[in-house]
Amino acid sequence: MAEFDEKPKHARVVEALMSTRTIREASELSGVPERTLYRIMSNAEFSKLYREARSLAVSIATAKLQKASSLAVHTLSEIMEDAEASASARVSACKTVIDLALRAYELEDLTSRVSALERGINA
Repeated sequence: MAEFDEKPKHARVVEALMSTRTIREASELSGVPERTLYRIMSNAEFSKLYREARSLAVSIATAKLQKASSLAVHTLSEIMEDAEASASARVSACKTVIDLALRAYELEDLTSRVSALERGINA
């Protein structure tokens, strides 16, 4: 029963850690003393909960970045094609597009290779 009683406190601590910069600030926000907060953070069940919350936050941020990427590519394309833009702005836009295209290709290739390796291991 003690574990069940800890869940609301764990949720408060996760929320505080996710919205502050320091342990001290998280302690103040959650109302949990710093020493207790450190003890909670060493708990395996709490660590899993905290990792899941952080993973969700990163997933949400990634989705927002992916959504904005179309506009970014469009803007870079406009700058590249704008004859009235400064040469340095056009070169910078071109370099950015090329760098990002190469990184995307490398990531796609790496993902494909890892998938093939995983299939080979699981076969």
